[in-house]
Amino acid sequence: MLVVQEKMGQLRGIWKISTGIIHESILQGEDISVGVVREVKEETGIDTEFVEVLAFSQEHNVFFGKSELFFMCMMRPLSYDILVQETEIEAAKWMPLEEYAAQSCAQEQELRKYITQLCIAKVDRDYSGFSSIQLTSGSDSNANATYIYFNKSDLNKKGDKKRKRQI
Repeated sequence: MLVVQEKMGQLRGIWKISTGIIHESILQGEDISVGVVREVKEETGIDTEFVEVLAFSQEHNVFFGKSELFFMCMMRPLSYDILVQETEIEAAKWMPLEEYAAQSCAQEQELRKYITQLCIAKVDRDYSGFSSIQLTSGSDSNANATYIYFNKSDLNKKGDKKRKRQI
């Protein structure tokens, strides 16, 4: 897995997954699936493809009394040569999942513990997260893009049980 060490802040010196902030503006917002590709490229130089959201968390009163949503995403690398963004990132490298999981910070801090468990479940046990599909709002080509995230594998499962529709 691709990991980074930040230059500043309380996570300095800890190998962690790349994180960032989704761009938002009045004119054009950035979707999660687009923003994570951009952030990984900016911090590490690695081209990636969004696969799915594995999980998300919410923390209250983080910045200026507002809540933070943290989305953990599975990415597929399209390149492998790392080029570190020197303003924010101290180092970046490819690390085996087992080595990441063995770090004390991945075992002690509750959020990182869950992140590690989700990564292992994705690799070992066919865990399925949420894939995205881009929709368009409205009928014209200038409409805002809307993305829906859902578990495709569960949606496409055929079941033996007859399901009743509720209206």
